[in-house]
This record gives sequence, C-alpha cells and structure tokens, in this order.
Amino acid sequence: MGSLICSIVLLSLIFQGNCLGSRSPLSVFKRYQENYWPPSNECARTRRSAVSPDAQNFTINIGMPGVTPEASDSYFCISVRAPREDTYIVDFQPHASMNTVHHMLLYGCRSPFSTDNYWDCGGVQGTCQDTANIMYAWARDAPPTKLPRGVGFKVGSDAGITHFVLQIHYGDIAAFRDNHKDCSGVSLRMTSKPQPLIAGMYLLMSVDTVIPPGKKVVNADIACMYRKYPIYPFAFRTHTHRLGKVVSGYRVRDGKWTLIGRQSPQLPQAFYPVSSAVDIRYGDTIAARCVFTGEGKTSTTYIGSTSADEMCNFYIMYYMDAKQAIPYMSCMQGGNNDMFRNIPEEANIPIPVSPEEMMMMMHGHGPHTDPKVEKEDSVLQQPKREEEEVLDQGYHLEEMTNWPGADLQLGQVSGLALDSNNNLVIFHRGDHKWGVNSFDNQRIYQQQGSGPIQQSTILVVNPVKGKVLGSSGRNLFYMPHGISTDTNDNYWVTDVALHQVFKLGKNREEKPLLVLGQAFQPGSDTHHFCQPTDVAVDPVSGNFYVSDGYCNSRIMKFSPEGKYIMQWGAGSAHMHRPIQFNVPHSLAFVPDRRELCVADRENGRIQCFIAESGEFVKEIKHNEFGGEVFAVSYVPEHGGLMYTVNGESIYGQLAPLQGFMMNYSSGEILDTFSPDSQDFRMPHDIVVTTDGTVYVGDATTDTVLKFVSSEKAEHRSVKKDGIEVHEIEETETIIQAKLKPQPKAQELPNEIPQEVKKKNLVKPATPGVSPAIITTLLLIPLVVLISIAAFIRWRKTRMYGEGTEKLESSSSGGILGKLRGKGSGGLNLGNFFASHKGYSRKGFDRLSTEGSDHEKDDEEATDSETEEYSAPQPPVSSSS
Repeated sequence: MGSLICSIVLLSLIFQGNCLGSRSPLSVFKRYQENYWPPSNECARTRRSAVSPDAQNFTINIGMPGVTPEASDSYFCISVRAPREDTYIVDFQPHASMNTVHHMLLYGCRSPFSTDNYWDCGGVQGTCQDTANIMYAWARDAPPTKLPRGVGFKVGSDAGITHFVLQIHYGDIAAFRDNHKDCSGVSLRMTSKPQPLIAGMYLLMSVDTVIPPGKKVVNADIACMYRKYPIYPFAFRTHTHRLGKVVSGYRVRDGKWTLIGRQSPQLPQAFYPVSSAVDIRYGDTIAARCVFTGEGKTSTTYIGSTSADEMCNFYIMYYMDAKQAIPYMSCMQGGNNDMFRNIPEEANIPIPVSPEEMMMMMHGHGPHTDPKVEKEDSVLQQPKREEEEVLDQGYHLEEMTNWPGADLQLGQVSGLALDSNNNLVIFHRGDHKWGVNSFDNQRIYQQQGSGPIQQSTILVVNPVKGKVLGSSGRNLFYMPHGISTDTNDNYWVTDVALHQVFKLGKNREEKPLLVLGQAFQPGSDTHHFCQPTDVAVDPVSGNFYVSDGYCNSRIMKFSPEGKYIMQWGAGSAHMHRPIQFNVPHSLAFVPDRRELCVADRENGRIQCFIAESGEFVKEIKHNEFGGEVFAVSYVPEHGGLMYTVNGESIYGQLAPLQGFMMNYSSGEILDTFSPDSQDFRMPHDIVVTTDGTVYVGDATTDTVLKFVSSEKAEHRSVKKDGIEVHEIEETETIIQAKLKPQPKAQELPNEIPQEVKKKNLVKPATPGVSPAIITTLLLIPLVVLISIAAFIRWRKTRMYGEGTEKLESSSSGGILGKLRGKGSGGLNLGNFFASHKGYSRKGFDRLSTEGSDHEKDDEEATDSETEEYSAPQPPVSSSS
C-alpha cells in the first residue's frame, strides 16, 4: 500500500510539473467553494459566479467589484447571469456589515439594465428593464433568510429568471473615509435537484394613496381575493419611506382576520418570520394596511419611487407544491371600506422606533448602540425555521440496547406518552390479548366475563434507567389502546373493548374525571364510539380530538368539558373525491402550527388538518411506508419534525418495518431507524422528546424500545454479536502526531492523542507481525514523499529563481498545495486523497510536522461549513 501511495504521488508531481498548473473545472470549482469570502477592505475584484459542470450543488457569489461610493445614499447594482437550465436557490448567505451597507436587495429578471460591471441604479437607470422580482432582502447585520427544507426559488429560462441583480444602498459616506474598496454581496446556495416545494413572492402594493400635509393618520388599504392553489407563507417584509408608521398583512377567511405579519417600516426592512403558521386557500382574501402620517409636511405626498414620494408594500414569501407553483403574484387593488372596518385594532397602532434606530435606518451608520439591544434585534429577525439547517445531514437514530435497566413486566404495549417531566408513560394490556376471537362482527367484545385487567395498565418510567416511578389503571380497562397527556399531566386514554374515552386525574386510582361513550356499546352517533384509537389535546384551548376508529372513519372534536363540537373525515391532496379514512389509528397535535395530524393506518398515509376547522392541509405518503402507518408523533424542534412507524400490510410485508423521521414542511424522509437487538414485529405507537429521544412500543413483543442520536451514544458500550463495541461520538478519525526520527514501536501509542474519535471496532494486528515492521512500513512512504517534495522544490528554485518560489508559496492550487495545511506547514494527505475519486480521507488526515497536536485545522473547518450548507437531498418519491 505504501509503494502504491508513493507511486501515485510521484506521478502526480511529475504530471504537475509538466503541465505547469493545468486544472480540471471541477477541482477549480471545489477549491473556490471552500474559500472564505474576503473582508470588504481587502478585496481587489469581485467574486462572481462559480458553477461546476459536474456538481449538482454549487454556489453563486454576487458582490460589488471593489467600489468606493463618493456620495451618501448611493445605490449601486451589479448583475450576474443565472444558470440557463432549471436550478433552485435553497439558501442565502449575506456578506455585508451595517457599518458600510444600509441594505441589499436581490432581484431576478430577464433584462437587467446592464450586464457589464456595476452601475449607478439610484437615478434614471434602475435594476431591470423588465419586471424586477424581489427574492431576498438584507438590512442591519440581519441573519440570512432561511428557506424551509425542501423549498427553493426556481430560476432559469423556463422560470423567467435569467439574471440576478444585486442592489446595494450605501448610506453614510463617512464609512469610506479610509477609501477602502467594498465588495459586499450575497452567496446563493443552489442545486439542480428539483425541489418538492417552490418558493414565491406575493406583493401587496398601494398605487393611489395620497397623504395630505399635516394630516395625522392616513390609511392605505389593499385587498384581493385569492383564486389559486394553496400557498404557505413563512416570511414577510414591509416597505415604506419616512412617513410610514406600521404595515400589517392578513388572511381573511369567513370574516376572520388572521395576522401574517406586522412591523414598523422604519426598522430594518429584512424578511421576518410570519407571526404564526397560516395557509392561504382559494376564496380567501389577502389584505394589508399601511399607516402614514402627514404631520410636519407642507406639501401633498403621493405614491412614487423617489425619496420625496411614499410607498406602501407588503411582501409575503411563501411556498407551494411544485406541481402548481406560481413564483410571483401581486395585488394592487384598493381595499373595501366596509371590509376594513373589521381589521384588528393592532393594525392601527404604530410600533415605536427610537431616534437612534431612525438615524441608523436613515444613514446606515450611526452612534454606538447597546450590544444588548443589537442582540435583541438579531433574535427578532431570526427565522423560525432556521433550525432546519442546523440538523446534521448525517443525523441517525440508534437503539439504546441496554435500556431499560430494569425488567418491565408488560403485556401488549398499545400506547406511549410523556408527562411534563419527560417521564415515559406506558399503556399496556396486562394479561389481556387482542386475538381473532376478541370481537364479533358487530364489534362487541366477547370476553367481558373475564373482567377488567387486574394489573396496573399505566406505568410511569424513568427515561434514563427505565425504573418504574409509578403505576395505576387497575381494574379499569379491558382492551387499552391509545394514551395522551395534557399540560396538567392528566391522562387521556381509549379502550377499544369498552368503546370509551377516559380522562384520568393526577390521583389515578380515583374515579375518572370524564368518561365519553357507552360501555361495550359501539355506535356512530355523537354519543358513541366504535373502537376509538387515540386522543390529542390542544394545549391552549383544552379542546380534545378523538380518532374513531376501527369502525367509524372520523375525527371528533370536543370541548374541555366533553361537549361535542364537530367531526370530519379524510381530506384530499388533489381535486378529486377524497379516499375516506381506513382506521385513523394515531393522532399528533402540532401546537406551533395549530394543526392535527392523523396516522391513517390502512391507507398508509399521514393527513394533517387545521385543528380549529378540520380543513385539510396536506398528506404525507411514501412508498417506504409499505401501505401501513401505525402511529405519528411531532416535535417543533429543527423547524418541525414528524416521526412515524409503519406496519405489516394485510397483503404481507411490502416494506421493512422501521421508524421514520421526516421534515414536517416538505414531508421529506430525513432518517429511518430500526432496532439492533430484535426486529420490529408490530410497532404500535411512537413518542418523541424535545431532545430527539424516540420511544417505540411493540404490541407483539411486549417491549418498549429507546432510540437516541448516534452523537448521544458517546462512550456508550453495547454488545453486538458478542463483540464489545465502544461507540464514540464522531465518525471521522483524526490522528495527529509529531514526526520524530524513527520513533520506537513502543512509543507510538503515546503519540496518538486522546481526541482520537472513531465509530468502529479496531481490530488487533495480525499475530506474528512485529509492530516495529508495521511502523517502518508506514513511515517509509512519508519519508520518500518529503524527500521528493524537497528535491522538486530545490530544483524549481534553481530553474526559475525566487519568483517561482514566491508564486508557489502563495498558491494552494497544486499538488503540494493540497498536501500542505493552511499556513501550518503540515502535510495533509486527507485533502489530497479526498479530491480524487474513489479514495476516502479516513485515516489520512493531517500528520502535523510542527506545532501542537491540538492545533486547530482551518481547512477541515471549511469542509464542514461546505457540507453544512449543501443543498438537501431530493425528496423520496411518494405514492399518492
């Protein structure tokens, strides 16, 4: 192996010397992606687009070519051609500071005013000769706008966007007293992979508002009926000039106003997250109001584009299904006075803005502000779904095989829940089993004579050690099924034999607080159930929902006191008649979106509805489900994650039995997991903690299985196939050691630092082979490599003089550049082999020839950054 490595390196060096720096387009693109954006005062030229002909994921950098504005309030624009084929923007990364730049806007269009260098776009020339579609806005050191996973702005010839135009407003000229060159801009993370959801922009704009001088309050109202496919807003932006006080946007449905966003236009005009999850559907009205004041003005102000005019714009950034996507829509229709009499009072209340903030917005360079205030502003602008980008692409759930530590005596495990202390609550059937003779054809329970289950059917279990903390539910139930908890730690349970729903108080052994349904009497009216399966409780209103069930294909909604409110059946993701529920088996309430999701077991799908009205929102269905979905659970972390388990179909096992973690917004499968200690037989229920720990109850094996992320398995020992394996947090081996002249074999282990991290089993050396021989064989290629490098360096110095040496030392493009670390003088075989197809960098990371073993590796930090922002994988194909 050592000889092979030396041969490859030697041939590469010779080839490099003959070619004098020839590069492949892909290698140039990869190196370019890994570079940092240069500080604005060091740039000498713009960094334009970088598109690889062989890469699906790439970055386009758009920035100013080293400009120095000569006047305050200057507007400069620069255009970059977009890829001709269909591609998708999946992330924006700004490179600017409020000390220099007042704000940046990115537009998409077909015909920019110029394609050469940059131009002054604050006067006669604007951004685009045709329609300029805004795609991104940045102001006041705002964090980047984050698109939900699976969402992208579509660009390319077919999308009508062939050019990007970046407009930068430079505020106070005092920022350029040192005459530095500015190349602020934005990086567009892009992919050629089709995205399931397409981002778009809806603009509400007033065109005829008149503001009389001295008038205290002037309202500009805009409203349009929406007549397209559903859209899902996730960010908004407001825009006026100096007279604007507050701008608010709403969805109006059946006379009810739902806030999309509200902000002072005098605060940073970036995109902010929507106030709450809201959808806009056919027949809704989209409305906005801008509140102006004419106080202090001596002349009438009209709508226009100059600083003496005013504007009233409310932007909604949304996503919609790719099949019906409309990227840009607008509304310029004045609002009806009768309608706007019912607008919420908040829309008329100005948002206070301090004089310091006004100065900052006017000039983009103001007095020093309190860091605490700046931090609060940053938090205010943080998109709600930023966490979706934080979730590691390599995230994976693994079974914790040594849990529970205690021996739990369980029957068929039918339901799982969590209490307010994150303790696990298990609902099981004790010595009762659901068999083929349990019910007759009318769903009447046939074993009533055996009495209720005498064991405790509800166990509270410590999540760490699995120790039972409490038990209840003796002599109450015949065939337990679903269990949920509310904010007061009450238990809500269903019994399919009794056909009833129970609410149990904190003192579990007392009489139930609430019982719905008639014992052993199935029915389909509002006072009966037929084998109800689960309950979900709204933590805000206290309303609860019952999935009913094995016989009735419906969801029922009740008040906290148990009063019937409404019911509904299945929805449809298409414009045809919906397929009715076939055993709605499990419920999950989505509190941050006010939605209710249903595991429609026999249809192998998850359907979600607006909890308040029962209106259908969406459906998640994948071939990997195999036709059956038993349970569903939701956590709001990372922008919203949905968990589910599948089951065996009546037609046989069409897919492996496993758990799934999915992005809630897109439905994309992010991870699948299954146990190591046994196979899933009938995973019946699933529950997830806020830290991502997953519990699955199996009704056939009478067990509860615990899954944690592979990172949490740090220093945890498990036994697999009789072999003791130490699972460590990281998956990449990092071995750093100082090279010493011919180290002794017995000293080698001391050279490996404690930071060595490996998720693998290290096998001992083959018996009979001396460690000294192995060490020598490993060191020979390194010695030869260093000798060759030194010889070539000496030879080139003699041939080309000091100029070549200087050029070589400043370049990282050659083979030696790849082998060297960034400014450390070390040899990094990992970077070299990682750049060649078919080789892994594992085991070839830096062997540092100087400095500390704990020296920070900047180059590898860059690799991690590149991976973190890589575009998401294409969604798994689904059946519908």
